[in-house]
Amino acid sequence: MSLPGLGGLGGLANLGKLAQLPSKLKELQARLAAQTVEGSAGGGLVKVTATGTGQLISVKIDPEVLEGEDREMLEDLVAAAANQTLAKAKELAAKEMQEALGGLIPPGMAGSLGLPGL
Repeated sequence: MSLPGLGGLGGLANLGKLAQLPSKLKELQARLAAQTVEGSAGGGLVKVTATGTGQLISVKIDPEVLEGEDREMLEDLVAAAANQTLAKAKELAAKEMQEALGGLIPPGMAGSLGLPGL
């Protein structure tokens, strides 16, 4: 006898995988927190580093930029580098999520579950 919507025995195997989901998500968060991504702007004049979870951990500004008096340009470069870095962190999270969960969560559902990526 198969339960509706579970697809017979294959569906029961998926229930076992679902039970592992919380521990897999914890493991994934730890892996992402240990990885870093970097973005830059202005030909490398401003570099921003973040963890795979999207936490900014450093901003490096080339001294050449500080010699000028164009504060707005510096602000724009920092914002551009940070946005590039956070986009890379999001891509990394999506890739890691897909690998960790092996298709257990359908594409597009992760966001509605509050999970990164997908």
